[in-house]
Amino acid sequence: MSHAEKGDTGTLEGIRVIDLTRVISGPFCTQILGDHGAEVIKVEPPGRGDVVRSQGNKVNGFSWYFAQFNRNKRSLTLDLRSDEGKVILGQLLDDADVLVENFRPGVLGKMGLDDETLRQRYPHLVVGRINGFGSTGPYRDRPAYDFIAQAMSGFMNVNGPSDGEPMRAAPPISDMVASQNLAFGICAALVRRARTGAGDIVETALTNGLISMMGYLAAEFFATDRVPARTGNDHPMLYPYGLFRASDGQVAIAPSNDAMVERFLGALDMLYLLDDERFADNDRRMANREALRDILNREIEQHGVDAWIEHLNRAGVPCGRIHDLRETFEDPQVLAQEMKLEIDQGALGRIPVTGFPVKMTESPAAVHHPVPALGEHSRDVLNELGFDDTEIDALREKGVV
Repeated sequence: MSHAEKGDTGTLEGIRVIDLTRVISGPFCTQILGDHGAEVIKVEPPGRGDVVRSQGNKVNGFSWYFAQFNRNKRSLTLDLRSDEGKVILGQLLDDADVLVENFRPGVLGKMGLDDETLRQRYPHLVVGRINGFGSTGPYRDRPAYDFIAQAMSGFMNVNGPSDGEPMRAAPPISDMVASQNLAFGICAALVRRARTGAGDIVETALTNGLISMMGYLAAEFFATDRVPARTGNDHPMLYPYGLFRASDGQVAIAPSNDAMVERFLGALDMLYLLDDERFADNDRRMANREALRDILNREIEQHGVDAWIEHLNRAGVPCGRIHDLRETFEDPQVLAQEMKLEIDQGALGRIPVTGFPVKMTESPAAVHHPVPALGEHSRDVLNELGFDDTEIDALREKGVV
C-alpha cells in the first residue's frame, strides 16, 4: 500500500488549524499541514466560497484547480462580517492551535482580532499570515499578486533570454514559496510552544520569499555591485551548463564544477578542449561560451536525446530530457515517488493532484480527507462547538452559515 493510502494520522495529529485563506497563498500552506495530519477547518463565505471554486477547468461542475490546494480540509461557511460570525470564529479559536490568514494587513484587526487582542485572548495560538510585502514598510497596504511579486523581487529580471525582456516563471511561484515558508514557520512556532506554552505570530510575504531564493545571484551582486545579466537557459556562473542540441531534440546537461566538466568532456572524447586556451578554465569558457557551444553541439547532434541520457548518466554526468507535464506525470521515477495522486471524490470520481514532496518514514503524509464541498462540514463543526440543529438552522436562515 502506498504512503498516500496508508491513512496514517500524521506528524501533526491533534493540531487544529482554522484556515481563513483563499486562492493559493495560504490554501497551499494549510494543505501541507493537513497532509501531515493536522485537522484543517477551511472557513469560506456563504454562497460563493473560495473564489478558486469557480475558476479553472471543471469536471461535472467541480474545479480541479481548487482540488489542487484544498485536500485534507473540512469546509465551514461563515459570514465573518456578521456579529454572529465573529462570535463563532472566536469560539473556534478557543480550541484551535493555529490560525492562518492571507488578508491585507489590518483586515483581521477590523474583525476585532488585531495582534494585541490575539495575544491576550488566545496566548496559546500560533497565528500564520501571508501578504504581499509584509506588515511593515511603505508598501504594506498595497495589493499584490504573484506577477507583481515576481517583478518587484528581482526574480523576473534574472529570467529570460539575454536579448529579451524579463520573464515570469509560469507557476505562481511566490504564492507557493510563501506558503511553504509559512508551513515551516508554523511548525517551528509549534515546537517553541511545546517548550514555552506560548503561541507566536508568524508572517511570510510573497516578495520576501522570492528575494530569499535569489541565492548565488544575490551573493554575486553583493560581491560585485553588478546587476546579474539574464542568461536564459545558460548558468550565469558556469559553462558548459545548459541545453544542447541532439539529433531529435534538446538535452539538459549540468556539469557543475571543473571535475564534472572533465567527466563530461571525457564522455564526449573531447578532453583535448581543455588544452585550448579559450576553454582552459571556467572564466575563459564563460568568455568564449558561444564558440564552445557550437563545438559541443556539433558533437552532441550526432546522436539522439535518449542515447545521450543513457551515455552521460553512465559516465556520472547530470543530464535529462525536457519533459512536458504529460511526460512528467508518466515518468517512472515520478510514479515511483508518488508525485501524482488520485483523490476519491465519491460521485465525482477520482481527481488527480500532485503528490507529497516531503517523504517521512514513520509518519508519512497521506490523503486523510477528500476535497470538501462548500459548507460540507458546517453542521458538524457547529455541533462540535455546542450548537444544536435548531440554532444552526436559524443561523442558516440569517445567512451567517
